[in-house]
Amino acid sequence: MNDTRTDCEGFYRRDFLKFGAAGLMGLGLPELLRLEARAAKTDEGKARKANAVIMLWLGGGPATIDMWDLKPNAPEGIRGDFKPLSTSAKGVQIGEHLPKMAKVMHHATVVRSLNHTIPSHGPATVFMTTGNKPTPAIQYPHIGSVVNKMVPAVKGVPPFVSFGDMRGGNAAGYLGTAYNPFIIEGNAASGKGGAPTGNLRVRGIQLPNGFTLKALDDRDKLLSDFDSSFKAVDRSGEAVDGFDAFHKQALEILRSDRTKKAFDLAQEKESVRLSYGNTAFGQGALAARRLVEAGVRFVTISMGGWDTHGKNFDALKSRLLPTLDTTLSALIADLADRGLLDSTIVYCAGEFGRTPKVNKNAGRDHWARSMAVVLAGGGFKAGYGHGTTDANGMAPHTDAVTPDDVSATMFQALGIDPHQELMTSSGRPIQLFREGKVVKNLLA
Repeated sequence: MNDTRTDCEGFYRRDFLKFGAAGLMGLGLPELLRLEARAAKTDEGKARKANAVIMLWLGGGPATIDMWDLKPNAPEGIRGDFKPLSTSAKGVQIGEHLPKMAKVMHHATVVRSLNHTIPSHGPATVFMTTGNKPTPAIQYPHIGSVVNKMVPAVKGVPPFVSFGDMRGGNAAGYLGTAYNPFIIEGNAASGKGGAPTGNLRVRGIQLPNGFTLKALDDRDKLLSDFDSSFKAVDRSGEAVDGFDAFHKQALEILRSDRTKKAFDLAQEKESVRLSYGNTAFGQGALAARRLVEAGVRFVTISMGGWDTHGKNFDALKSRLLPTLDTTLSALIADLADRGLLDSTIVYCAGEFGRTPKVNKNAGRDHWARSMAVVLAGGGFKAGYGHGTTDANGMAPHTDAVTPDDVSATMFQALGIDPHQELMTSSGRPIQLFREGKVVKNLLA
């Protein structure tokens, strides 16, 4: 799916994928996960549960009141057009147009009491993807950049990459240039005949025709000699160090075929490829699973078009929910079947929810005061509904949580202390999540 729609603020120019990666010792992920599950400890002395995160980002702000937190007893004009559907998780109901997800909800947690106070696409996206409220004083890093910083990368795999340019162009924030994403290009959806197109690639990480790795090594030595001379005259500290790190990572990717193999979806059975859906979103999720197996730590797959100010129910029923239902359910089931779900967090979220009250255009507008997200695997409870909203879905009623609470809880599961301090390039200490609290009831 190559969606060129923008949201009401022009925020999403197209659907895009973000992949983030890191790992240890060059081991395959299954072996790595088994070793780390035994050895890694959090500051509270509990074994690390998760070693990877796959985040499905619903750009534009999904109407979670019509997906994960239906209000069938609310007045007309609030309850919407859809009916609740019972699921494989006892006592947990979701929207009727998510039937495949209903079958795998025993693996998942739905958080229905998430809320914040930013109903604008850009700042809300920053809050949800960094775990910190945006402020003009400092640019917080994407959580993928934090993982890149705190966990050594597998050689030959990009530590943090993005399909399409990221808004703002500096996902690493105060961490500095070295932790910015590589850019991924291409569309993994099948072409004619059902065969994968096989054109996913890291932008700029490919050798020109007739250019060999030996020639690359010679050229790299020559450039290194020049660089060392220039740096002695004019060194700009972090920027130069950051570009050096990027350069070294790029060379490692060129000299390895780990990333190329992960992108080769033709290695998958046709039935598996089809189960994810023949869309950029679906095949991107399959690529994400393969990247996790290759040693990737953090992967985000994005799907735009959720800014449904008009014809909300038509858009959800005909286009958005069928795609999400197919892809998210397949990813969870596939990870579970392969024994990877216990150590991989799947996180489905957008920047905010939408108004309980339906507008005059049969749409729902921005609403950050109540929203829902879905988590699965990686030490999170399975078959669990956390928190409630009031009778009309206007605000949390029980067990309210915020985006920084969710981020802090994820990092706890990853074995990373969410309250520790990181240093900016200028040497200023900053707490990882300055207000986020670990929500212990979300963890198994």
